[in-house]
Amino acid sequence: MSGQSYSDTETILESQSFGPLQIRVAILCALAQAFDGYDITSIGMAAPALSHAWGVPAAAFANAFVMSSLGIMVGALASGPIGDRMGRKPVILHSLAFLCVFSLLSAVATSVGMLAVLHFMTGIGIGALMPSTVALAADYTPARLRTITIMWVFTGNTLGGFLGGQLVAQLLPHYGWQVVFLIGGVLPLALIPVLLLMLPESVRFLLTRERRSPRVMRIYAAMGVDPDYASVRHVDVLRGNPVGALFADGYASRTVLLWIMFFANLMSMYMISYWLPSVLHLSGLSPADAVFAASLMSAGAVLSILLLGPLSTSFGPERVLVVSYGGGVVVIAMLALLDMPYGLLLGAIFVMGACTIGSQLAANGLAAARYPARMRTTGVGWALGVGRLGGIAGPALGGALLAMGWPPRQIFLFACVTAAIAATSVALLGAHARRQLPASILQKT
Repeated sequence: MSGQSYSDTETILESQSFGPLQIRVAILCALAQAFDGYDITSIGMAAPALSHAWGVPAAAFANAFVMSSLGIMVGALASGPIGDRMGRKPVILHSLAFLCVFSLLSAVATSVGMLAVLHFMTGIGIGALMPSTVALAADYTPARLRTITIMWVFTGNTLGGFLGGQLVAQLLPHYGWQVVFLIGGVLPLALIPVLLLMLPESVRFLLTRERRSPRVMRIYAAMGVDPDYASVRHVDVLRGNPVGALFADGYASRTVLLWIMFFANLMSMYMISYWLPSVLHLSGLSPADAVFAASLMSAGAVLSILLLGPLSTSFGPERVLVVSYGGGVVVIAMLALLDMPYGLLLGAIFVMGACTIGSQLAANGLAAARYPARMRTTGVGWALGVGRLGGIAGPALGGALLAMGWPPRQIFLFACVTAAIAATSVALLGAHARRQLPASILQKT
């Protein structure tokens, strides 16, 4: 073992088994994602009731939606370099606490402007939590299972939106809009001590810090790593500019195409998810019924993983994403242009969630799998951060179109265009990858 090299250590980490430790990390990251997913949708769920309570039109919430997405972008961009330098677990814990505090404060907002500021701060916690959970789960997953595992971790995000929507639909008529933000602030507090005690730090960071406590030694044993020979020189941790690394060593084309794909799909996704409850309410549904119907988007995304995960493993995530994004173009156009019966409307929303949110889950897994460990948090974080520019533009565009007098559902026609752009980008990404020799995961620094 004395001759163990950098590549030897990384080979062990990249080909680890998928046992109880790895499953525990994936489940805990998925639970953190569940509260993240709820708080992303919380302001959209509260908007119809707030419109009545405060006597303001639905379009007035456009700035609050935009500020929420702007906060998510700031959190995602900041957390990537911090997580790759300082470790994944501290970012996860601080992000969750940040999210709790400002969600609770949102329950006492007295104006749209105040709500916008508070949800900007909530968004920072949401944005920082996403890439950190992805990177930590990826560090505890063998390379062969990384894409599908990250997709499953992100089902926590969509389940949080769906189950939270069902809960809000029941409580909203009785307790008012404040209950939306109270749920988003109180429930995650219970998860923080669980993560503090049960969620391990990335093995790479434990090795670089030479941690040797009995608990950490059990983690090393479960991973098959001998800490006497796996030192900082042997593991793939960041040693340079975290953002610059995304454009070095042949990663520039991959990075740009991922950013375009994330931008386009998140523009579609956030235009729809933020405005769907209000659009459905303007179309004749009660606020509670509108929240219930809109929550089916998240349910569709969860169930789509049953298809997208295995298909991505068999045919490659790029090919599967092209088909999924293309399906989104069709179903979004149906929702925008057709006057469907209620049952068919619910089905269309379900499928739309599978094609937009479900595709984003696959895209997150793809990004985590296409970057090495030393730049994984930054790679995923900056893809999500740049994508949030689309998340900002989408809600703002929806509000502008409503203010101009567009028929509510037809504002979603713009999401067809961005879904087509996402499909084109991922097709080019797949073609680019096939033209290159497989990049070694185990690069020496």
